[in-house]
Amino acid sequence: MEHMDVLIVGAGISGIGAARYLKTALPAKTFAILEARAASGGTWDLFRYPGIRSDSDLHTFGYEFKPWRDEEAIADAPRILDYLRETVTENDLDRHIRYHHRVVAASWSSGDARWTVEVERADTGERITLTCDWIFSASGYYRYDEGFTPSFAGRDSFAGRIVHPQHWPADLDYTGKQVVVIGSGATAVTIVPAMAGEAAHVTMLQRTPTYIMPVSKKDPVANALKKYFGPERGYAWTRRKNIAQQKAIWSFCRRFPKAARKIIRWVNARQLPAGFPVDEHFHPPYDPWDQRLCAVPDGDLFRAIRHGKASVVTDRIAGFTETGVRLESGRHLDADVIVTATGLNVQAFGGVPVTVDGTLVRLADTVAYKGMMLSGVPNFAYAIGYTNSSWTLKIGLLCEHFCRLLKHMDLQGYEVCRPEVADPAMPTRPFLDFGAGYIRRAVGQLPRQGDRMPWLTSMDYQSDVKLLRADDVTDRELHFS
Repeated sequence: MEHMDVLIVGAGISGIGAARYLKTALPAKTFAILEARAASGGTWDLFRYPGIRSDSDLHTFGYEFKPWRDEEAIADAPRILDYLRETVTENDLDRHIRYHHRVVAASWSSGDARWTVEVERADTGERITLTCDWIFSASGYYRYDEGFTPSFAGRDSFAGRIVHPQHWPADLDYTGKQVVVIGSGATAVTIVPAMAGEAAHVTMLQRTPTYIMPVSKKDPVANALKKYFGPERGYAWTRRKNIAQQKAIWSFCRRFPKAARKIIRWVNARQLPAGFPVDEHFHPPYDPWDQRLCAVPDGDLFRAIRHGKASVVTDRIAGFTETGVRLESGRHLDADVIVTATGLNVQAFGGVPVTVDGTLVRLADTVAYKGMMLSGVPNFAYAIGYTNSSWTLKIGLLCEHFCRLLKHMDLQGYEVCRPEVADPAMPTRPFLDFGAGYIRRAVGQLPRQGDRMPWLTSMDYQSDVKLLRADDVTDRELHFS
């Protein structure tokens, strides 16, 4: 039976980053990246819908160790995928990735001080078993095999095509057709302007408005810094600038929500045609950053609305008809194509059942330690990024801390590391304090977080720099043996 020091699950942006940090900091460690799909890149290889792009700038969404050299800070999926695969090649990670390897179970034995991991080969159907000292779960937070679609009455009666963005068909031709996109999140506001160029008309049908802000595709300050200081120093300075900028915007919105609402509304009104009902379609009932703000590069969504190629309808769906969507207001939206940009199905750690000494781990009974381990689960780390900033900012810090932890254990001769909550009466709350629908639907299936460090799941980069980079890896609630 093959044994590894570390098994990394997932060859997306987190898994590739984890492998590079591990190889650089602990070159003697043996590791493999198990990827269920046939290609690396995770989200950026899976999604193929029109216009798919980042909604964070690549100077912070990119890795700290690899400068983003493109002039555009908001990049499309193909360029992000190229960046990720360059990282794989430059760090000789290709030989460590095992494609078509889907983890189906993981069990920890305290007697052997190791994990036994059951893997299914998707290409052959073969089942294999691997063992490892550590599992690093970088499989993301949603199901790759299916997106979330509510039940719509009359769905089967619709004569056109119904498409979910997570499973975009390569043969979909929407040229000159009427398109209805159901949803108002990041995916919907990306798809609408991207389809508007070829479709006869695209309607974004939303139940509730979302905060939407235009951002420039290019960052002139970043490009100037890279020009005058070189790609590496310029990139480092740009990251600092953008980290501070993200923090300042988020803090302002949380501290002064009424003022933030007014500013966002003012910006939206300037981008929209005269007389447009801004409050009906762009004035959410919640405060900014109760859910993530949606960014539209160079205001492309607003431009499509101004040019009459796209429109917004705020209403509830009564049901589908043969020719479109019937709304509760009585209105009917004609459609040849309906896109259900209705979200994701959250799935922690790839949905893999995990057992410790024969007992199944129920995630809702665990508490997150430093946002990277689970109480009572030995030698298991995971990567979950920020919801209020660039995802990868936190991933880099977690990977650094993980490598420091392994180095400490090697120096001290430890084999096992297990977080345990010292106070069983410690109050807990949801792992992610976030109002998005896909999080609310799954909150009962996720770990909890505590009311104090190290059991808080921080969403603040500067706090995490101190906790994960500067502070010691040891803690009285982290037990070694």
